[in-house]
Amino acid sequence: MGEIHDFKKYLQGQDAESPLMYHIHCRKGDVGEYVFLPGDPFRTDLIASYLDNPKLVAHNREHKTWTGYLDGVKVSVTSTGMGCPSTAIAVEELIRCGAKTFIRIGTAGPVKDPEDASKYDCCIVTGAVRDEGTTIHYVPVEFPAIADRYVVDALAQACEARGLNALEGISQSKDSFYGEVEPETSPVEKRLRERWAAWVKAGVCCSEMECAAIFVVCACRGARASAIMNWKDMDQTIQAACDAVRLLIKKEANKQ
Repeated sequence: MGEIHDFKKYLQGQDAESPLMYHIHCRKGDVGEYVFLPGDPFRTDLIASYLDNPKLVAHNREHKTWTGYLDGVKVSVTSTGMGCPSTAIAVEELIRCGAKTFIRIGTAGPVKDPEDASKYDCCIVTGAVRDEGTTIHYVPVEFPAIADRYVVDALAQACEARGLNALEGISQSKDSFYGEVEPETSPVEKRLRERWAAWVKAGVCCSEMECAAIFVVCACRGARASAIMNWKDMDQTIQAACDAVRLLIKKEANKQ
């Protein structure tokens, strides 16, 4: 209860018009409407290098934020940390700061036959298996974690233009990394192996730890998101994500 009390006390001392977010340490105006979401704070530096005039905005806990520009429009990158709990916090607070469109950029393990997966450069995530415990605090488990179709389409167009062979499909968002890679060490080994076999048979494309939270929080808060997961060249993945945002920016400009 002490942490909740401290948080409420913190909020009481904030500017109602532009409060400093408790975890990411950003305010309205610090971030753009478009935000890239890597897990690793150190990867934000690499992604920010692809933006025009990038500036370090904040770094608190696992959340490091840079803001720059693409085609003259403010774009940010914020690290989520590993797993759905910290990811949900970052997305919640970024939305409160004005973010509306999210693209997760990260690494993932293939669930399909690795020999089949090796044919692809990356995976564009269209939906996520909610094999984690965070999103049940938002909606019942029957609610699907679905990516936004326009963001998915922008990523697909960007990959095609760059000659990248992108696999599109569903990701498994899990809570335990070692439950996947070393199930034999777990007391619930049988359950883990049975569920993994189900994901393989159902055609799940990749396994990671954040997409479900991003998609569900965005659905509940009126934002949109997708993800592009790297299997080979991280630089190419980042460039494709930047190109996708440029396409979305152009699409929004044409509406006006």
